[in-house]
Amino acid sequence: MTAAQRINTTLRRLPTWPIYVVLGLVPFWWLYLGFTGGLGVEPIRELEHRLGELGLQVLIASLLVTPLRRFTGVTLIRFRRALGLMVFYLISLHLLVWAVLDVQIPSQMWADIVKRPYITIGMVGFLLLIPLALTSNTFSIRRMGPKAWQRLHRLVYLSVILGAVHWVMVVKGWQREPLVYLGIVMAVLALRLPAPKRFQLASRGA
Repeated sequence: MTAAQRINTTLRRLPTWPIYVVLGLVPFWWLYLGFTGGLGVEPIRELEHRLGELGLQVLIASLLVTPLRRFTGVTLIRFRRALGLMVFYLISLHLLVWAVLDVQIPSQMWADIVKRPYITIGMVGFLLLIPLALTSNTFSIRRMGPKAWQRLHRLVYLSVILGAVHWVMVVKGWQREPLVYLGIVMAVLALRLPAPKRFQLASRGA
């Protein structure tokens, strides 16, 4: 038995519910820190930033499942649905903090969405996640068919790019951290590209 097979055997024994519990409780811990002064002088902005960053991190992790299986043989597919749903949860909270705690005025929210490109881009990225979250279940796969379901869920590629670009545009100047995340996103998407046919043929003949 290879190392990857041993790891996969162990992973099959692990439940998925800890992903929901841990990621579900983190925002409430941060909210507590905000009320007790643990998020600095601008707790709302810090909470908003942390939720968006964690959402992007989990989204990147979910996109790494396929390259990890392709290059190492380690299979984390059974955890991908949980990761995807928690992405939607975290980004929804990110948007909720911005709307309810930061802007607060509906007319101003709409004005910001229309006039501020970084907010427009972020909102589009969020809207693309909605059909993915609604169809992240076995019933939808059976109803739509695997191929149609897979085509729909390719929207995640555009959503993660928009999320990374949104962060780059939010900060003032060319700061390193959001640019690093954008680079990671592009690298992960590149790893998910199908291998050229000549390499596929070569690997089969080896």
